[in-house]
Amino acid sequence: MMEPIKIEVTEEHGNGRIDKVLSTVNTDWSRTQIQQWLKDGAVIVNDEQVKPNYKVKINDVITVVEPELEELDIVAEDLNLEIIYEDADVLVVNKPKGMVVHPAPGHPSGTLVNGLMHQVTDLSGINGVLRPGIVHRIDKDTSGLLMVAKNDQAHVSLVDQLVDKSVTRVYTALVHGHIPHDQGTIDAPIGRDVKERQNMTIVNDGKHAITHFKVLERFGDFTLVECRLETGRTHQIRVHMKYIGYPLAGDPKYGPKKTIDFNGQALHAGTIGFKHPRDGEYYEFTQPLPIEFQNLIEQIRTEKD
Repeated sequence: MMEPIKIEVTEEHGNGRIDKVLSTVNTDWSRTQIQQWLKDGAVIVNDEQVKPNYKVKINDVITVVEPELEELDIVAEDLNLEIIYEDADVLVVNKPKGMVVHPAPGHPSGTLVNGLMHQVTDLSGINGVLRPGIVHRIDKDTSGLLMVAKNDQAHVSLVDQLVDKSVTRVYTALVHGHIPHDQGTIDAPIGRDVKERQNMTIVNDGKHAITHFKVLERFGDFTLVECRLETGRTHQIRVHMKYIGYPLAGDPKYGPKKTIDFNGQALHAGTIGFKHPRDGEYYEFTQPLPIEFQNLIEQIRTEKD
């Protein structure tokens, strides 16, 4: 079992069903999972077991003991990961499109974690056996840079920087539509979609989320943009760009279907910057667009002409 997580209910959590509230607090938890945990006694309120339809109240203390996925045997695999920087404390890896970050049901192997375990001697243990060293994630079909912690001290430092919004995270995205203004900021809270539980959406009681964008190039029916994250919510860029009317090209969840041949959203995490956990010096790394993304842009640029 993982370490217990204690959550004190505040006004921002509302007074809804406990499964709904917890799935909003941690978007990695599905309501189905939480309901099972409630039945198993892995979720208690004020030291007492409650039913899945329990409605939380202000000042309730919820304790969650998230079970380890013990059936998953994490095997080191030679996946030839592109590690662009590594020292005793941190590394920066360029995740390819199509690779899941860590093992989960349905993806027990072939993940970034499987590859890291083959290539890296030490990884932080804070996130348990399933997510060693992982301090943040990008989606399966998003390519680009991730920082990874090699020890617990580095892990805590990098997470604190994410919380403080001091990490630089810059993405390149191809979106549908002609954005007329050169830059903008999207400030809209993100939470789980109550109708489609696997999707995120803009909701009044969602988590604070801010994305800054600027136009890099326009191609008639498409626009290439740079997106700078101030926060890091699940699917943030994908949800925010859809919200303002310019969904990512190729996005199977939030965009129009079968408009380009790209097998997933056209999104690349090209720049990451952070203060080194040991000496506080600022490090920044940039990776160019993968060749398939470059080819997509060239194809659209040619079709426009």
